[in-house]
Formats: sequence, C-alpha cells, structure tokens
Amino acid sequence: MKKLIVALAALVLFGSTSVVAQPVPDNEKIPVDIRRTTLVVRDIEKSLPLYRDALGLKVVYDQKIGGGTEKDGKVTPPTIRLVLLRANDLFIGALGLMQRLNQPMAPPVTEFKRPNAGGMIMVINAKDLEERWPKIKATPHIKVDTEPYRIEYPGPNNTTIPVLFSSVYDADGNFIEINKLLGTAAGTAPTKK
Repeated sequence: MKKLIVALAALVLFGSTSVVAQPVPDNEKIPVDIRRTTLVVRDIEKSLPLYRDALGLKVVYDQKIGGGTEKDGKVTPPTIRLVLLRANDLFIGALGLMQRLNQPMAPPVTEFKRPNAGGMIMVINAKDLEERWPKIKATPHIKVDTEPYRIEYPGPNNTTIPVLFSSVYDADGNFIEINKLLGTAAGTAPTKK
C-alpha cells in the first residue's frame, strides 16, 4: 500500500508524461512475480558497459559459483559467474548476466537479426532516453539497430500509446528495445493532469 501511495503521489507531482513503476492494487495481486531475467553471455565484462554504465543499472550481486574441494582434496574452479543488476525495485525485474567459465568462449556474433520464435526481446524504459542516447550509442560491443524516434502503438478504446522507440543489439546479439514511454502504458490506468 505504501508503494502505491508513493507511486500515486509521483503521478500527481509529475503529471501524465512521467511514467513510474507502480504495483498493482492488492485485490489484483497474484502469488507470482517475475523476479529476474538472466541472459547467458559470452563475456560479462563486454556486457556490463551497456547495462551498468550506459543504462545505469546497479550491480547488486557479482559472484563466481560452483567449484570447491572434492573428497580427495582437489580444488575445482568456479563454473559460473553471475552478475545481478537492478533498476528501481529491490525484488522484481532484476537482470542477470551469467557467463559459463568452464566452457570455451563462443565466437562473437557476426549477424544481427531481430528475434523469431524462441528468441527474446527485452524492453527497457528510460525516462531520460534523449539525454542517455549518446552514451548508449557510444557503448563498445553493441550494434545500434534504430535511433530514437516517436511511434504510436494502438491502445484500448481507440487510443494510442506514444513511445520514443530505439533498439540495439547487445554484445551477445540480444535485441534490446530502449524506449521512453510518452503516455499511459498498456494495462495501466490512465493518469490525469
């Protein structure tokens, strides 16, 4: 309830063009949250410049996992490095970057294609997309697909959802939309000015 009050207060203060994360009302909650999406990457150090540096996600976990000591005393090295990043929520919506340390590194992506069935599209909302875009565009190991431009998605009841749309491929060829929502998000109640 406290989060809802904070979200509503932010909406009143900043108007309809300032979209904020907001929890659903208590009577609509289900016992499931989408906690984290984890991308399996070739090299975490090549992935972090986009997600941590250009987008500003905060690293909240960075550990090597696996390995240990076998019964005969032989030490085995960790098999995975996992980095978790978050935006504005402590529990949901985290992004994981996982690198398998015990496998040869796959060759770099040479062909960038928008995903088909079985692929993935990650959508990130950046309220400051215009200011942030030069840093995103200059990030090493990414490929810009679409520079920011305004589009309108169909909304309910003959409305539109205006979005400043952009897209990039990350260091592993994942298709990432980095957008700025300019109106009311799908599935949310319209805000009032």
